[in-house]
Amino acid sequence: MYASRFAVILRREGRTQERWLASPDKMAEVLGQLPDTVGAEAEAQWANLTLAHPPLELGPRTVRLDQPQVMGILNVTPDSFSDGGRFLDDREAGRAHAAAMVEAGAAILDVGGESTRPGAKAVWEGDEIERVVPAIEACAAMGAAVSVDTRKASVMEAALDAGAHLVNDVSGLTHDPRSAEVVAKAECPVVIMHTPNSGDNLHDGGGHGDAMFEVFDILRARRDAALAAGIEARNIILDPGIGFGKSLSDSLSLINTLPMFHALGHPLLLGASRKRVVGALDNEAPADDRLGGSLALAIAGMNAGAQILRVHDVRETVQARNVWRGLRDQALTDFSDLPA
Repeated sequence: MYASRFAVILRREGRTQERWLASPDKMAEVLGQLPDTVGAEAEAQWANLTLAHPPLELGPRTVRLDQPQVMGILNVTPDSFSDGGRFLDDREAGRAHAAAMVEAGAAILDVGGESTRPGAKAVWEGDEIERVVPAIEACAAMGAAVSVDTRKASVMEAALDAGAHLVNDVSGLTHDPRSAEVVAKAECPVVIMHTPNSGDNLHDGGGHGDAMFEVFDILRARRDAALAAGIEARNIILDPGIGFGKSLSDSLSLINTLPMFHALGHPLLLGASRKRVVGALDNEAPADDRLGGSLALAIAGMNAGAQILRVHDVRETVQARNVWRGLRDQALTDFSDLPA
């Protein structure tokens, strides 16, 4: 991601008070105009925009974050919005799908045993463990880097014992009071996602007045809570939670303003694959007919500097990523001899 102008926005009590546009060489001058109460935070956010994030060490695999990486989705649920039921009872089919995603270029496999679609019923933790543990063991046995998509501490513990390397909590470590403790003790990476509700219905309580600022502030607060719980900064990944309690306008706004979230200083995960935002913009196309829109959102995420793309269609997304990288690398080569 590259930019020549940056917005500095001063907000008080949820309202924008002042706004400046500045080039990098003028940034010190602009930051010097800010009140002392926000000066240190502004300096930190500016520094975060140029951070080079270290690789994720996920068991036998090292996942570099200097290029977009693809996380493949493996749902072992009866009711997920896109592929519910396909891999729950047929473990061999699930294993074959996981292997195909790894072969296609998935850097991480994300295994989930509870649907988080709107209206989905909560799953008892014992049932969720029975669903995810065999899948995680199979994925780990093939040498894959494995993530567990859960919001329950007991499921996290069972998954990590089974060979998972990363926790992906759609509640942002708010649903279960033990979750942060489990992640801190395991010293594993964790995805902290924004959702407006920590209860059973993750989509309840939406209706954002200004989605980008509200989500930014909540993710910052949840990041700070994770740090206070003993989770190391290098192990935190942030996700704006596209579609979770958000209108179409909210989701589009978050994708358009995704570069702003780099100011929080952590790698970003974008999960927009086959989501409602695609169907809403394409005559209510069903979930299994949203490949083109999903790729468009993935490319938008890459242009915004997102480090991880969580997707259903791994091969197609990897191909789009590789072409995107080729274009970017060629552009850098073409202009490498220009004066700074």
